[in-house]
Amino acid sequence: MRVRRITTNLPVADIDAARSFYTDYLGLSTEEFNLGWVARYTDPETGAHVQLVTGDATAPEDSAISVHVDDLDAAYEEAVRADYEIVHPLTVEKWGVRRFFVRAPDGTVINVVAHHH
Repeated sequence: MRVRRITTNLPVADIDAARSFYTDYLGLSTEEFNLGWVARYTDPETGAHVQLVTGDATAPEDSAISVHVDDLDAAYEEAVRADYEIVHPLTVEKWGVRRFFVRAPDGTVINVVAHHH
């Protein structure tokens, strides 16, 4: 497994209310997507980005970060072999990703994700 990108998932009460701080003040002016409960804002020049999350749509807990990987099946198998807690099972989500949530030994919940083809 190789990590392609890591995205911070910031908990917010209301994406619409939080948006202008991240888009105007921080300059993350490109809205890559907005599903109502999660939205990603990116700087079009640098690629710096953040996701705002009000609460995960299908998982039992929210994740602190999303780790985009090149081989999701290998990442899942490795987590199971290492006996890490799987918080949310390997799932194809209706918004076009495959993912699972794993709890790091420090208690942090990680969304391990790849785009579904």
